[in-house]
Amino acid sequence: MGTPKRKEKQTPEAQFHSSLTFCSKNKDLSTAISLYESAVSRNTRLNQYHFNTLLYLCSNSVTDPALKQSALEYGFRMFDHMSSTEVDPNEATITAVARLAAAKGDGDYAFKLVKGMEKYNVLPRLRTCDPALFCFCEKLEADKAYEVEEHMNKVGVSVEEPEIAALLKVSAETGRGERVYDYLHKLRNTVRCVSESTAKIIEDWYRDGRASEVGEASWDSGRVKEVVLRNGGGWHGQGWIGKGDWDVQRANVDSESMCCSCGEHLVCVDIDCAETDRFAQSVAALAMEREVRSNFSEFQDWLDKHADYEAIVDGANIGLYQQNFADGGFSLPQLDAVVKELYNRSGEKWPLVVLHNRRFKSLVENPSHRKVVEEWMNKGILYTTPSGSNDDWYWLYAAVKLKCLLVTNDEMRDHIFELLGSSFFLKWKERHQEIFHKMASREVMDFIKGKKQTKGLLNRLELTPRSVIVVLDDAEEKQLSNSDVKEWLDELKEAVFDAEDLLNEIKTDAMRSKLEAEQYGSRTNDSGVYGRYEDKETMARLLLWNDASGNKVGVIPIVGMGGIGKTTLAQLLYNDVRVKQKFDLQAWVCVSENFDVRITQTIYGSVTSSSCAITDLNLLLS
Repeated sequence: MGTPKRKEKQTPEAQFHSSLTFCSKNKDLSTAISLYESAVSRNTRLNQYHFNTLLYLCSNSVTDPALKQSALEYGFRMFDHMSSTEVDPNEATITAVARLAAAKGDGDYAFKLVKGMEKYNVLPRLRTCDPALFCFCEKLEADKAYEVEEHMNKVGVSVEEPEIAALLKVSAETGRGERVYDYLHKLRNTVRCVSESTAKIIEDWYRDGRASEVGEASWDSGRVKEVVLRNGGGWHGQGWIGKGDWDVQRANVDSESMCCSCGEHLVCVDIDCAETDRFAQSVAALAMEREVRSNFSEFQDWLDKHADYEAIVDGANIGLYQQNFADGGFSLPQLDAVVKELYNRSGEKWPLVVLHNRRFKSLVENPSHRKVVEEWMNKGILYTTPSGSNDDWYWLYAAVKLKCLLVTNDEMRDHIFELLGSSFFLKWKERHQEIFHKMASREVMDFIKGKKQTKGLLNRLELTPRSVIVVLDDAEEKQLSNSDVKEWLDELKEAVFDAEDLLNEIKTDAMRSKLEAEQYGSRTNDSGVYGRYEDKETMARLLLWNDASGNKVGVIPIVGMGGIGKTTLAQLLYNDVRVKQKFDLQAWVCVSENFDVRITQTIYGSVTSSSCAITDLNLLLS
């Protein structure tokens, strides 16, 4: 045997690095400070990672009253040390120090750091600008807060609900009525549903006496109505109109869009028509660059003449979605079911189906599919894109141009949609994309069930993404101190997308099973069970067969893989009128894989309608 390899002695820098990383994992500021003092006394060379880790720990500890003072003292000292040794800061560095400055109440210094990032060729992120913005808002320094927002717009950082809410609050509390108006509409454009804290800020503004003082007593109602209609409803852009006290109430909206407080029927507030038209033009321009110009121009002309569709269907996506199983392929029944559902939903108006010409040819060559496709052609609801084209541009342009519903399961995350990367595209998707599967729909519930663990499983499916979001938030923070986290963070985000795809598969498989049953099966009763009539009747004959010879107990097993309907078939037999008339005694007992004395006790209780205290299995079975 050879001699074991001796472990090489770590350098002081390596020892400091590993010890500091351990402190970061445990959020141990006190030990990290001791390590820092020791490293300084030994003239240990510190790099950007070391400083960022120390600064991260300091900025993360300012919320702890016991650590705040030392966190601030050492945090600024470490940043000065970093500057003196000419170690360039990155975005994580500036974010940490800006948080320290804000914790000290020095918003001016936090903002100075953000504005000075340009000399390091570093761009700020939302988290970098937040400390200065929130600090100014909390101190009611409204003009400085507006200056931070203006700088954020300049460098391409978009505010989100927390930032808008803070700006809204400081504007309301300092009596800036016009600013309040602007931020309310930023909320309308940016946030689908405000948080409770934001709702409280809005309520406080309208209940405050200053809200009644803003606005014009006389205004042109015709002008307001005109722009409201042009902008899809809800927004007129004319500033505060009317004057006087506001009546503020919280109310629910029922399923028919009726306000339960005032009794008025609410209308859908769409996105700005002019902005939508500009977006349609940008989609067309990009398509023209990437498609044969004459082909796409021909489609534009065709669409101008056929502009009365209320829904566009991405035919390839719907027909191919989750067909990656044995013998899977393009599912025309799946696509046809969606088309018919849209027809019924819209008051008998057919949608437009967009299909690639290659797919169209393969469908019409199939005798079993030809009839459906020909019906679509006769009704004028099918558009086939030419060979060599990307049909994504066609269905997207049609949906935007006609301002109508788009039915697709495409998450629109790939490269062609990145070309459209704007906040407006995300907002448009939210209001116009219809995905034909929903997480907790009846089909998903039915598909997962047995119905043993359905509720628990769905709860876990619902809670897991929430937990992952918390982890993602934490990981975003840890990028401050550990650049290796980024790769792991990207993988985790991909896992979240995979989880979404799994739920999509469950929904689609359930829908496919239902469609196949409707097409080929027969319905036995009103319970919604398909294709089991013959199986049920065969087993019923076995149950009803009068063979009482000897003391033998008849057992009829139902075997098969999970999810094919064994329990459902047993329930049909159990509830059959003929079976109830045949047997004087019936009992239904669910037996798990772990068979023990409690199962036998349950059977005994079901038969005798009394509890059983016997715990000896042999005695129970004798």
